[in-house]
Amino acid sequence: MLDRLRHFIADVVSPSGAETRTFADGDYRLAAAALLIHVISLDGEPSETEKRKLHALLEYRFDLDPGMAAKLIADATLVEGEAVDLYHFTSVIMRSVNEEGRLRIIEMMWELVYADGHVTEFEDNVVWRAADLLGISSRDRLNLKHRVADGRLASDTTS
Repeated sequence: MLDRLRHFIADVVSPSGAETRTFADGDYRLAAAALLIHVISLDGEPSETEKRKLHALLEYRFDLDPGMAAKLIADATLVEGEAVDLYHFTSVIMRSVNEEGRLRIIEMMWELVYADGHVTEFEDNVVWRAADLLGISSRDRLNLKHRVADGRLASDTTS
């Protein structure tokens, strides 16, 4: 409810908000970033660790400089706040990204889920639903989850 009010006020103040975005609605990077933002926002305001991880993932996976990654995050935050469900984003990704790329997006989601050190039931459920909509099998989704968790565990023990 508050999000709708905030967007309404933003539209009244700046009705051309969509024109000022850097990334187009059909850009799979915008859709993927919106999914990632959705994941880190599930348990409230994203932590600084989650924000840094999101920025780093977008720079690395999409070969963006820090400024473009920040613009992508800003654009994705806007569209994620307007979204009713995950289908809008996953349908863009399905049209634009092959299976290997979709697996990487699910892996990025797991990396963000684990960024704060624990997985909530809501986070697990959103990754499951997104993976399902992206045509990723349960086996692949769980393998990615375990790989990310194991990688986190290994990096925690070597620190």
